[in-house]
Amino acid sequence: MQISKIFWTVLFAVGIQLWAFPQEYPLPKDSQRIVFLGNSITYQGTFISYIDTYLTLRYPEKAYEIINLGLPSETVSGLSEPNHADGKFPRPDLRERMERVLAHTQPDLVIANYGMNDGIYLPLDDDRFDKFKEGMDWMHRAVENSGADIIHVTPPVYDERKGVAYANVLDIYSDWLVSQRYTKEWKVIDLHWPMRKALEDQRAKDPDFAFAQDGVHPNEAGHFLMAKEVLLGLGENVENANTIEELLTDFPEGVKVLQLVQQRQVILRDAWLRQTGHQRPGLAEGMPMEKATQALVKIDAEIEKLLVLK
Repeated sequence: MQISKIFWTVLFAVGIQLWAFPQEYPLPKDSQRIVFLGNSITYQGTFISYIDTYLTLRYPEKAYEIINLGLPSETVSGLSEPNHADGKFPRPDLRERMERVLAHTQPDLVIANYGMNDGIYLPLDDDRFDKFKEGMDWMHRAVENSGADIIHVTPPVYDERKGVAYANVLDIYSDWLVSQRYTKEWKVIDLHWPMRKALEDQRAKDPDFAFAQDGVHPNEAGHFLMAKEVLLGLGENVENANTIEELLTDFPEGVKVLQLVQQRQVILRDAWLRQTGHQRPGLAEGMPMEKATQALVKIDAEIEKLLVLK
């Protein structure tokens, strides 16, 4: 049975309003290890480094441990194009590695960002949409059953100049995910609609503006907007910051800490991907965890010195 066109037209029309009533989910006092899950946008990790840097500077006493376990090409829908990556490999399915990720990392909180790949870049289809919803339900239960909390994040915008139909798919996937706040009491941070509005606003000033030249992978401005929306969703007062420099302006050593955090994030990401295992070829092989831990000692010591100086 086809999705009701009237229903989705109405949902799309109000979607831009849903994010106008954001909900905040402050980090629980006992949350220390935070794992980010997602696809190549998460794997790229720029927005995670921004979040890690802000939390490191804002709450040095908390010593949050933020682990990026994003995996390029991954989905929760379990779908893959027939000729994905020129036939070299199918899209990874989070189900293949989820048990290991949770067992090895034992997170207090998981922040998950899926959707961009889950419709496999095709027009809206009931079966594909159902697979996405089933995958999100499964992931939510898996995290909760592990004893961790989970916050969902709606996917970034797919640039409609690369395909109006798939841009609409992500609008609908995002609206459905936001609706789970009310139907299932999920914690959902919406970055999709704020990002879409920001894209439209910028294009009104500069028709050539883009957050993602390929339509998918955000540039630094896009990653900053992602970080900002996540931080706002965590209850942080960052509304007036429009760049990473503005976000860090209250911290004299902020830029230096960011550079060190970026180094730390890459080492941790690659080491944890090696530790937990995956079936996605073509990624850099991380250090064994013991060696990575040793490599981080110097970086963490330098960050600690800068935190004292602030």
